[in-house]
Amino acid sequence: MNRPVLLVIAHGSRDPRHAATVHALVRRVRAARPGLRVETGFLDFNAPSVPQVLDRLAGEGVRDVVALPLLLTRAFHAKADIPAVLHRAPARLNIRLAEVLGPSPLLLDTLERRLYEAGLDPADKSSTGLVLASAGSTDPEAIAVIAEIARELRHTGWCAVRPAFASAALPRTEDAVRELRAMGVRRVAVAPYVVAPGFLPDRIARGAARADVLADVLGAAPELARLLLLRYDEARMRANVPALSA
Repeated sequence: MNRPVLLVIAHGSRDPRHAATVHALVRRVRAARPGLRVETGFLDFNAPSVPQVLDRLAGEGVRDVVALPLLLTRAFHAKADIPAVLHRAPARLNIRLAEVLGPSPLLLDTLERRLYEAGLDPADKSSTGLVLASAGSTDPEAIAVIAEIARELRHTGWCAVRPAFASAALPRTEDAVRELRAMGVRRVAVAPYVVAPGFLPDRIARGAARADVLADVLGAAPELARLLLLRYDEARMRANVPALSA
């Protein structure tokens, strides 16, 4: 039986680092599962667009697709933009929409990987305050998820954890860093909870100017590649859920 094509749907950005990071992650996914066809489509700014990829797949005779949003929370893009694009896909395609990536323990593993790569010693965790810095959203569900992740992280050994947002919600990264300093926290680390570089991750980095450690974005980490395949498998096995139709 042929496996469905995995279509990774990324946001897109004018910043060339964004697409480069997405493509690096997709290459890691392909390497982790030889024989699985993995395609990439962007919602904006970059090519190919999601409709272009879907049209090409249909023209090649592909029937089954798992569309996987490269998103960490269920906000507007996951709830509105992506379903709208998929519903306009060629009628011959049977498309299953996978869940967004978060929340997941694999994302937290990736977060810690990036912090340790940035120079934080695991032994310093108990004396370090962590700022969990996400892109931000006007969606209350997405904001609540980030707050819950911050609460979960607090129980993994950090002396304090504060959520922060680059846009649409407060506090900003610099405000969270300032609050931890005011509490007397000995060391402050900022962990960008974003997949790829771009305008908002750069804003997070500027807000981390007074922190001791700034981690890189999640990027093409092996844990993130495993998570993409996990979401693909979950969607593929949901045989009782109707596929999206055009």
